[in-house]
Amino acid sequence: MRILITNDDGINAPGLAVLDAIATEIAGPKGEVWTVAPAFEQSGVGHCISYVHPTLIAELGPRRFAAEGSPADCVLAGLYDVLADSPPDLVLSGVNRGNNAAENVLYSGTIGGAMEAALQGLPAIALSQYYGPGNITLGNGFEAAARHGADVIRKLLDHGQWDESDYRVFYNVNFPPLPAADVRGTRVTTQGFRRETRFGIEPHTAPNGRRFLWIKGGRQDVPTAPGSDAHANLDGYISVTPMRADLTAHDRLVGLRSALE
Repeated sequence: MRILITNDDGINAPGLAVLDAIATEIAGPKGEVWTVAPAFEQSGVGHCISYVHPTLIAELGPRRFAAEGSPADCVLAGLYDVLADSPPDLVLSGVNRGNNAAENVLYSGTIGGAMEAALQGLPAIALSQYYGPGNITLGNGFEAAARHGADVIRKLLDHGQWDESDYRVFYNVNFPPLPAADVRGTRVTTQGFRRETRFGIEPHTAPNGRRFLWIKGGRQDVPTAPGSDAHANLDGYISVTPMRADLTAHDRLVGLRSALE
């Protein structure tokens, strides 16, 4: 199996090294793992593509490339430049430092990389490691992802409901903020919503008097509804959420048609 990996934390991020080990296990001794990851951190860029300026790409080592662009740019670079003559069988994005559950999905470059792969017609999985009191002081905060990641991917490859529709399904996996031994299992979930917590602004004044604004995230320990991603993660489970890039509110079409047509 040939696997392309990327992330949004950057080419030198520890989570990418964890993903490389997971992908190497999945690919097997006769497989190949290729890395095309952002040269610099790209957290929060979502599904951004850099179509208004060129993307510099550099080969750092065997099957290892850094691109000055977003995770979606890196997937495009991998498919149409680095692996143009031998496309991958699977694209993995992560392992993100921090969860990409609930509303975080909408901002995540990790999700953006997997989404672009799905739009290009390839099986894709995004992986993220929730952080909290249960794992933030561990020597390896990615312990749960490192221990359980390959098993989850294998199960998805064997039993995931993959399709070839226009907006292909891809999978969003979040590992709970716990040591690996304390993970309680896996739950298939919906995307949740953290009520009364959202991104905001924190203003600061620099020593030279200029005013700057920092984007400030909301609390991540707020559970979502039962059966959804962050609720499962905070309850000790790995969440697996099937997703599509189609943003249509299908539940509103019938009523809107009767009113407007």
